[in-house]
Amino acid sequence: MTHAWLLLTGPDGRDVAAPTEAQLAAALAQVYDGAMLGPDGAPGTAILKFGYDDGLMYQLEVGSGGAIRYEEWSDRDCEIALADPRRMSAGQDDALQLWKWLAQRQVAKIRDQDWSKA
Repeated sequence: MTHAWLLLTGPDGRDVAAPTEAQLAAALAQVYDGAMLGPDGAPGTAILKFGYDDGLMYQLEVGSGGAIRYEEWSDRDCEIALADPRRMSAGQDDALQLWKWLAQRQVAKIRDQDWSKA
């Protein structure tokens, strides 16, 4: 049986499995306020990944200034990219909406966004 998973990597580099909406919002707040630096000392980013144990993985990374990058992969090991990465710039509320769609497995809604706003 295929098992779905959701993983948040916060700006501090810590992973949270099956994050709540409050945890997603808190991670984005840390990114957008710019106070949290990543483990390497650079401005922190936060990444939400959704996938299946035996297949596809989707990833939404949010960086400082609202830079968002969306990727689709053949598997958790990122062996084969299924599409070119998509980029946009968005505010905190829009980033949270994208993450909520990913958590709800609504990938089509994410793909339908205006990814030319980089």
